[in-house]
Amino acid sequence: MNLTNCTTEASVLVRPKTTTEKTLICMTLVTITTLTMLLNSAVILAIYTTKKLHQPANYLICSLAVTDLLVAVLVMPLSIMYIVMDSWRLGYFICEVWLSVDMTCCTCSILHLCVIALDRYWAITNAVEYARKRTATRAGMMVFTVWTISVFISMPPLTWRNHRQLSPPPSQCTIQHDHVMYTIYSTFGAFYIPLTLILILYYRIYHAAKSLYQKRGSSRHLSNRSTDSQNSFASCKLTQTFCVSDFSTSDPTTEFEKIHTAIRVPTFDNDLDHLGERQQISSSRERKAARILGLILGAFILCWLPFFIKELIVGLSIYTVSSEVSDFLTWLGYVNSLINPLLYTSFNEDFKLAFKGLIRC
Repeated sequence: MNLTNCTTEASVLVRPKTTTEKTLICMTLVTITTLTMLLNSAVILAIYTTKKLHQPANYLICSLAVTDLLVAVLVMPLSIMYIVMDSWRLGYFICEVWLSVDMTCCTCSILHLCVIALDRYWAITNAVEYARKRTATRAGMMVFTVWTISVFISMPPLTWRNHRQLSPPPSQCTIQHDHVMYTIYSTFGAFYIPLTLILILYYRIYHAAKSLYQKRGSSRHLSNRSTDSQNSFASCKLTQTFCVSDFSTSDPTTEFEKIHTAIRVPTFDNDLDHLGERQQISSSRERKAARILGLILGAFILCWLPFFIKELIVGLSIYTVSSEVSDFLTWLGYVNSLINPLLYTSFNEDFKLAFKGLIRC
């Protein structure tokens, strides 16, 4: 996200980049852009072509991939040109459009992570009731809300920017931190509030997941010693509910059959052995859930927190940074659009199978 504005003010004098430096920077950024396009396109294509992935939870992931693809197609290429050429040569209007699209798409990408976390939280803490509400229409409304909020966060600067034709054309497309209240409004709306919400939701998801793993072990142990079919069914539903913590979005019917079969396997004579095995499996899955959550949160915070700290301290006139630092932090945020399709699909077997099918094609 490049919270910047077009200006004719002289920029801070910096040493011009050498041809070698420009080549290396260009190659690196083009590689990041290309990978971001390919990975997000693969996610979209996998969901579109695989019937098993046509589920509301995956529609949110598909929408995230579309947003990240827009960042790669509409934002990154112009940023590469601007960085390599050391000046803005596309005029005032294109600068305005680029900055507005940049902020809208990056904010939307961040807010998508919020609604995905919220969807998973509801699915694991209120599984039975939310299963009825988890429809394509509901997913569509969540996506619409995300885009609406993003527009409201990114559009206000258009109302006070100078729209006259600048002569000569601007050579810089850089930030003007002259509206402190908007800096606070935009940084908190686009990042700090979503970050707080994501941390709270995933904290609760992990603890709910841990509790359900423990209950599942107990429920399975009891179901092996009972002939009551209702108890077995309740245990199975409890187990199925926790599939969300593994971030599985496969067909619930298939999951139910697999789990129901797994519950009936142990015999009474081997209760103690199976109880120990179940405890080990539960502990292993808890660690796996913690590792996945750590990767998701770690990647998001590492990519975006430095940028928004910079925006806040510069906007409040606490400190100024060089253009090189600003560009690096901006692209560190863009890298999150490359990481998202990896983190939100790599742990799901259905996505893995769909990707393998695409590779074969």
